[in-house]
Amino acid sequence: MQFTTAQKRAAAWCLIAGLVVLALWLLGPVLTPFVVAAVLAYALTPLVNRLDDMGKGRLPRVVAVVIVEFLFIVVLLSLFLLIVPIMAKELPVLREQVPLLADRLNSSLSPWLAQFGIHVALDVGSIKAFVLKYLNANFEDLFGSLMSSLKLGGSVALAVVGNAVLIPVALFYLLMDWDKFVARVLELVPPHLRGGFDSFTEEADAVLGQYLRGQLLVMLIMAVFYAVGLALFGLDLAVPIGVFTGLAMFIPYLGFGLGLLLAVLAGLLEFASLKALVMVAVVYGVGQLLESLYLTPRLVGERIGLHPLAVIFALLAFGQIFGFVGVLVALPASAVLLVGIRRLKASYMGSRLYQAGPG
Repeated sequence: MQFTTAQKRAAAWCLIAGLVVLALWLLGPVLTPFVVAAVLAYALTPLVNRLDDMGKGRLPRVVAVVIVEFLFIVVLLSLFLLIVPIMAKELPVLREQVPLLADRLNSSLSPWLAQFGIHVALDVGSIKAFVLKYLNANFEDLFGSLMSSLKLGGSVALAVVGNAVLIPVALFYLLMDWDKFVARVLELVPPHLRGGFDSFTEEADAVLGQYLRGQLLVMLIMAVFYAVGLALFGLDLAVPIGVFTGLAMFIPYLGFGLGLLLAVLAGLLEFASLKALVMVAVVYGVGQLLESLYLTPRLVGERIGLHPLAVIFALLAFGQIFGFVGVLVALPASAVLLVGIRRLKASYMGSRLYQAGPG
């Protein structure tokens, strides 16, 4: 059986793609920090270039790289440190209020369920003992259990610490020589395919740029909205919870869910009434409608065009393959894949296979 030149070429490209996918799968844990650093370098390189251009040669690029990377790390740490005042305030209140809430729930829920023949009684004593055991622990106990867990899961702890060190280092070198790395990748593209490849990368770059800029605006607007909305209800921790919820939206669904959980917990502990549930339902319900029906279509744009089901599938698929890092890069990677799918669809719609009539 003779194969045409086009078939041989297609088979060769399929083999190359298969080998690349196999290498990525086998080297996934090793490649993870470099993939994260590459995604961050793509997003931060325009800022480095702008600082470099503003310096007009008087500012070394290494200084621009250090400034941008330092500011990025500060912003990232600030996002995580928003949890500190929430936990510092809520843990003591949680220790005091959970037994009282359990008593109140037991006294109101049991009679209501008894009307339906369901007899349930909460073991308030056990709940109090549980809360006191895990919330009254002193620093030595906490430190001891932490060290014990590190001994049991030393490889995990080592991987986390290793990535925390390796990602900034890799990011620094990528920001320093991003244009050189891109040029070396372009050299691998055959000259007769360079036109189509350049067109694809330009379209993908436009889609990713629109996604990143639009998502950043959505995050900032929603951070202000949630902080102001919770503050109007009188929640003491309105600002840290609201800002955290808005900025954590870069992790779709997971960031919103965590912020929602923090708001419910803080509201129940502070108000201990139906007001907490009303506050969360109003603020987060309106916020979700505002974000999904207006802000994301307007600011992120219809150009990406990912259906909500496609977003959920992308999050699950990338999370399954690459873990938590996959969740972070799921939507940007899906936006690039969408460009390829559009082109494949256009090629198929214009092919003889699609347009040819019945035999």
